[in-house]
Amino acid sequence: MTVTTIPTEAEIAAAVERCRPLIRRTPVLETAPGDLGIDVAVTLKLESLQYAGSFKARGSLNNALASAIPTSGLIAASGGNHGIAVARTARVLGVPAEIFVPGVSARAKVDRVRAQGATVHVSGSLYDDAQVACDARAAESGALNIHPYDASLTVAGQATLGVELGEQVPEVDTVVVAVGGGGLVAGIRLALPHVRIVAVETPACNALHAAQQAGDRVGVSPAGVAADALGAKQIGFLPWAILAGAVDSVLVDDVDVMSAQQAMWDEMQVAVEPAAAVALGAVRAGAYEPAAGERVAVIVCGGNVDPGDLTAD
Repeated sequence: MTVTTIPTEAEIAAAVERCRPLIRRTPVLETAPGDLGIDVAVTLKLESLQYAGSFKARGSLNNALASAIPTSGLIAASGGNHGIAVARTARVLGVPAEIFVPGVSARAKVDRVRAQGATVHVSGSLYDDAQVACDARAAESGALNIHPYDASLTVAGQATLGVELGEQVPEVDTVVVAVGGGGLVAGIRLALPHVRIVAVETPACNALHAAQQAGDRVGVSPAGVAADALGAKQIGFLPWAILAGAVDSVLVDDVDVMSAQQAMWDEMQVAVEPAAAVALGAVRAGAYEPAAGERVAVIVCGGNVDPGDLTAD
């Protein structure tokens, strides 16, 4: 796959108008100093309450609504969240969908893909394996292949979250956001060009951080608690074209991610998946420390978790 066109401001505005009727304007929650184990107040953008349970609903919808959908419908590869989103998009638009998932995908996510009515294929162990199988099937069936992060329409769709956040919190200084293949952070970078972006990964899912260190895209071996959602073996071509040198990159350990996930449940009664706790975990653990008076927004990007995985308080 090669770099596609970086979405323009006009294309992002078109995505906002196109998707608005079928997207939930997710709430922001202002914390107080001391909440969630953080000394300062932060703003949580609860995209975990989005349709299909994550921000992926935005990119999948923008692709489908901006394209001619063939009779074979939609097809996608996904660790889980993108698949749920594409399956929901297909259901809402009344077209079929096939979703390819890797063996690492959480059962709760795969069940939710099926619940949306899509046909599910389990292929390989990691996301990239599923993408290879998906691409082969798309070439055979002619279905509209919606990439989770390496496509202009996907990035423009994810940028709608940044536009929305800018409207809700116009004084925001910094946005802290988890990274997998890079579509969400790239979209937010484009939507909020004058805001500092802190991109967060774990040491075992570090495609962007590794690229930043090397000065170019490099391969990594995804593992750990967030691998089902953040398990890209390389940062995407298009996200990298947008992000190189344009965001700060930090890492947070798996144990801090799990602690942040539990804190969201214990203190806020909000169930989130591990990947959605990565950004919060970075702030809680001090991987990113806000300056005095800095207005920080933390993206809580997905809520597709089995509640049984959370410990009762």
